[in-house]
Amino acid sequence: MTTLRPTRALAIPLSVAPMMDRTDRHLRYFLRLLTRRSLLYTEMITTGAIIHGDRPRHLDFSAEERPVSLQLGGDDPTDLAFCARLAEEWGYDEVNLNVGCPSDRVQNGSFGACLMARPERVAEAVDRMRGATRLPVTVKHRIGIDGLESYEDMLRFVDIVSAAGVDRLTVHARIAILKGLSPLENRTIPPLRYHDVHRLKQERPGLLIEINGGFKTLEAAREQIGAVDAVMIGRAAYEDTWVFHAADRLFFGAPEDPLPSRHAAVHALLPYVESERSKGVRLHHISRHLLSLFNGRRGTKMWKRVISEQGMGPEAGPEVLLAALEHVPTDDEQTAAA
Repeated sequence: MTTLRPTRALAIPLSVAPMMDRTDRHLRYFLRLLTRRSLLYTEMITTGAIIHGDRPRHLDFSAEERPVSLQLGGDDPTDLAFCARLAEEWGYDEVNLNVGCPSDRVQNGSFGACLMARPERVAEAVDRMRGATRLPVTVKHRIGIDGLESYEDMLRFVDIVSAAGVDRLTVHARIAILKGLSPLENRTIPPLRYHDVHRLKQERPGLLIEINGGFKTLEAAREQIGAVDAVMIGRAAYEDTWVFHAADRLFFGAPEDPLPSRHAAVHALLPYVESERSKGVRLHHISRHLLSLFNGRRGTKMWKRVISEQGMGPEAGPEVLLAALEHVPTDDEQTAAA
């Protein structure tokens, strides 16, 4: 094997996955209230959108969100290197290349998961990106795609990409079926193969390996540490946002959680809501990320209803969240009624 370059990777054992139409700057800000130390990702942003589009709209974020990784979609090494340089200029902590998205739009652009069939191209991109920035350059990929589904196929991909100096590999432990399954089906139908990711770490101990796929709780994620270096949680972080409230204690040794309750989290977010409203941001762009906050708790139906019905107007502000909160019993009240 080729001698590896010294890694620049962030030593962070837990992250929230990049999710399209989910991990925008508003959700990241709220998640940062719950976990001060987990690594957060942007949505995948294509190199074309950054190069030819509104860069501040795509790249701006709050300093409070850090550490944040910018995930890029693209296959042109020159464009990816240019965007990696911008990531450093904009203040990101890492730049990540998407080699896992199976959507038709991404496939039509010849990037995402279909790049697993072109490891040399990914290696060239990593090399060029690493030469353009001092940031860690990481890759998120699947364990395979149609026709390249074996462990040996994945290992060949990893060996070629790691020789280019990739700083960390985040491995989604499912193959992607590019022909015949939707992106949603690709997150659930192909079976999870954690053992392949564990074997990869065993056989390539010098690589930093993060595992992704199917983790619903922090406890389940923490069980992976040792077999791999880090764990990424995806949809569970959106289906039950509160899942991350104990992350700093369970993964980073913090003596206590940043916030004691869901109610406290809502109150902690209110100054941000007011600040964003003063910039012209409508409440629903922020509040849509809070709908799952009380999932499984009494009052969640009214919480969602008030936010959905009253939070859409241009004048809606923090008072909508406070009104919705009145319908949700506190933790003590929930316990007393149990």
